[in-house]
This record gives sequence, structure tokens and C-alpha cells, in this order.
Amino acid sequence: MWRQISDEVRAWLGTALEAAIADGSLRLDAVEDVPIEQPGDPSHGDLASPIALQLARAAKLAPRAIATAIVEHATTHPAIGAVEIAGPGFINVRLSNDRIVRALRDILRDGPDFGGSATHAGKTALVEFVSANPTGPLTLGHGRQAAIGDTVARLLSAVGYQVSREYYFNDGGRQMRVLGQSVRSRYGEIAGRDIPFPEDGYQGEYIRDIARALFGREGNALLDSDDIAPFTAVAVDAVFADIRRTLSRLGIAFDRYFNELSLYETGAVERVADDLRRIGASYEHEGAIWFRATAYGGPQDRVIIRSTGEPTYRLPDIAYHCDKLRRNYDRIVDVFGADHIDTYPDVIAAVQALGFDASRIDVLIHQFVTITRGGETVKMSTRRANFVTVDELIDEVGEDAVRLFFVLRSAGTHLAFDVDLAKQSTNENPVYYLQYAHARIASIFRQAQERGIEADGDADASLLGEPEELALIKVCASFPDVVADAAEAYEPHRIPHYLNDVATAFHLFYDRCRVLDAADVPRSRARLALSHAAQTVLANGLGLLGVRAPERM
Repeated sequence: MWRQISDEVRAWLGTALEAAIADGSLRLDAVEDVPIEQPGDPSHGDLASPIALQLARAAKLAPRAIATAIVEHATTHPAIGAVEIAGPGFINVRLSNDRIVRALRDILRDGPDFGGSATHAGKTALVEFVSANPTGPLTLGHGRQAAIGDTVARLLSAVGYQVSREYYFNDGGRQMRVLGQSVRSRYGEIAGRDIPFPEDGYQGEYIRDIARALFGREGNALLDSDDIAPFTAVAVDAVFADIRRTLSRLGIAFDRYFNELSLYETGAVERVADDLRRIGASYEHEGAIWFRATAYGGPQDRVIIRSTGEPTYRLPDIAYHCDKLRRNYDRIVDVFGADHIDTYPDVIAAVQALGFDASRIDVLIHQFVTITRGGETVKMSTRRANFVTVDELIDEVGEDAVRLFFVLRSAGTHLAFDVDLAKQSTNENPVYYLQYAHARIASIFRQAQERGIEADGDADASLLGEPEELALIKVCASFPDVVADAAEAYEPHRIPHYLNDVATAFHLFYDRCRVLDAADVPRSRARLALSHAAQTVLANGLGLLGVRAPERM
């Protein structure tokens, strides 16, 4: 709504400015673009323009005199209710009730599609997120990444992109060997055989569960085997199945699982190493191969192949991003944890050095998550397997709370997950507050049906004019702009904060305006239409977050 109306007001003021110049009221050579802002304080109007202040030097007039000249040359406009000159020369505009009510009709017309747009229709986007190697249950950091990544994907879909979700993992290398050795040691323990536990082995109870299941199938058959492969394979299968179950509980499914090992099998890693050497972007030093990162703006050169001949993780990551770019997505989004902050610039620099358009890659870094209970931070250690898993958190507070809390703060800020707050059935709990607003509206419609007051699209919306009614329409009508901005900036946290404003505006409207009044059925029907618009925005917004919009609570 606001972008469209801003364009209408910009054109209207531009025409008035041209008229003032044409009759000599303002001495200017040309009409500049008229800036339009949305004031932070509603008392300053719905929209405002500082154009008079910007033209003061060129026109050699005080800003208020310029603003007066513009306003005096303005014609009547159906979208404009009132205009005033404020402060040093701001032109403040209040919309007409008719224009605001028209926005309500747009919400009711679009229904479940309201908030979305076809801005990027025909374009494709790839969002890579989670990408945890199958060594154990999803940690809170990966859980936050899952919620952020999936919500970003939903936002991009809402503005027209055809989105693919991708999970990148590696089930080879040292981590997997240690995983297999950990299971083998626990397997021996179950069989009464002392098999040394590996240094830095995986100590979680899930390792014993995997070992018990394997022993249940194989008995002592693997006891004397030195082959780690069967233990690693069964562990990878079990852990990956667990990861997928956890993601499914959060309503997250991936379109593709991309295995890092495939980059070695197809020769992609070797080709990238050869290409970097061929273009002079890498060199040999002390037996290792280094990427010349400093030549591409990096703070220091980086080893991509160790002196042992083993690639570091940067090299397959470069090959993987080359593969992504060859698939010709219009936009590629990487969602990483803070531990990648020093790595990804080298990867981006390398793919650019190889001739790819790295501007198509956007990287979203999220900070870490801690758990608080009773106001105290819960101490956790991944190495000792003393940590809260995403599954355990879901069991305690529910899927909706996990998803919404994980995106409640900007990705770039540390998140303290307050378990006690997430379990409360009070307005202080943001999940409860939003879901209750939606359920409250559903209850109103049930009451209307009981009282024989029909709610349909033929309600006379022109009967709406109370301040609380107009305020609710305006905040609901801004939903498409909020979605577009959140998608462009990869900032899912904007959605729950906006929905909080919608819920607050609705409760204020409901408390001050009698929705169901048998003595004034036409007005009741108009207010039901407004309630339906608010419910639509809440449901659509919660849908973007992957959170339920309940009818009853």
C-alpha cells in the first residue's frame, strides 16, 4: 500500500511544484524528484515530504515559503484528506478515509495471497542452509540456521522467486572416521570388549543408541573387525535420519542434499585446483598450495592443499560454489554460522577469480544461541555432549515457539532463548500473543454466526472511520512492503515484529470499537470485514514464519 500511495502523493506534489514554477511563484530551472517519507510519529501525518527544505538554496527562499507555494498550487486528490506545513517546512499529508478503506478492500480481495508479489517472477533462487555433517543431533546453532534459512526461502518465494532449498554435507574425512571409531568402541563395550575410545570421540548417548541397534542386528559378528566402514555407515544413516526427522518437525524439507564427496568423485575439486594454478591465483610454498587471497582483497593468503596433499575445507567449498553458479540461479543465498565469518570471503574471492559472477552470491551470517532457564544461562559443551538438542527444545516448548524465537532477533545478534518465556501462556510470550490474536478473531466470527450477523465481502467499508479502525487498516495494508523489504534484506525478524504491531492494533480496535452490535448490523459487518483483514495478515505472516495460526486456544 505505502509504496503505491507514496507514488501517488509524489506525483501529486510534483504536479503542484511544476505549477508553482510555471506561474513564477518559485524560480527554479527544473523540477526535482519529490522525496516522500513515512513519519515515525503518526501525529505528523501518514506521509511527509522534505522537498521544500531541499529546494531552499536553489530557490533562494525560506523552506516554509516554498512549501506554501507548493501546497497552494496543489489540486484536490481522492487520496488526500488533509495537508499541513510543519516545522521548518515539511509538507505533511494525511490520507483520505476513502483511500485507506480502499486498501482494506485490497486485503480482502487477495486473501491468502495478500503480502506477496510477482516482483521477481521468472527468477530463481537457491538457499543453502543447515548443512551440518552427519555426526550428531542438530545443535541450537543449526536449529537457528534452519529457521532463518527456511524463512528466507519463504520470503523469497513470496516475492516471486522460484526457490530451491539445498543442504550441503560431507560424510567422509576425519570426522566420519572418528564417528565410526566412537560407535565401534561403544559396540565393543556392549559386547564386553574393551575397544579404546578415540581422542575427541563423540560422547553423546546417541552413539550408544546406534551401537546398541547395530549389536542387536549383528551380535558379535563385527567384534573382531578392524574395518571402521560398517560402523561409520550405520552411524551416518542413523544420524541423518534423526536430522531429517528434526527438520520435518519444524516443517522444513530440502529439495536437494548435496554431498561434498561428489565433488571429488567427479573431479571438480581437482579441476578447481588446476584452474587456480593456471590463472596464477595459487602458488606452492613449503610443500602446500596457497590461494593468493591477498591479491583479491583478502587479509592473508590461505592454504587450500596441505603439504600432505589433503585439501583444506576451502577448496571443496570453492568447487561447490562454482557448481552452484553453473546452475544459473539468479540469486544464491548461503546461511552460515559465525564460525564461517573468516572463510566465506576467500571462497567468494576464488570463484570470482575463476571468472564467475560472484555478485549473485549473498551470505547471511547468524550468531550463536544460548539457553536461559530461571534467568540463568544453561552451560553447554558440545565436546562433552552436554548440550540441548533442537529435538529436546521442541519437546519442551513446541515447534511454533522454536521457529519464531529463532528468528525473533536479527541474525547478526546473539540469541538468548528464554525457555521459561516460550512456555508461558501470556501476552509477554510473542508466540502466544500472535496466535491468540488470530484465535480471538476466529472466536469473533463464531460469535457473529451464533448471533446471525453475516460476514461477507459486501460489507460497507465506508462506515469505518474511527481512529482505531483506520490505524488497523493502515498497519495491515503495509504488509506487502514489509515482506518485500524483509526478503530483499534477508531479515526474517522483521516479520514477527511487524505482526506484533498488527496484533496490538487489532486488540486496541477490538477494545474500543464494538464489533458485534445487533442494533447496527451494517457497521458490525464492516468491522467484521476489518477483523477478517487483520486475521488474514496474521495468518499469512505466521505462514511465512512456518508457525501455526490456530482457530482456538
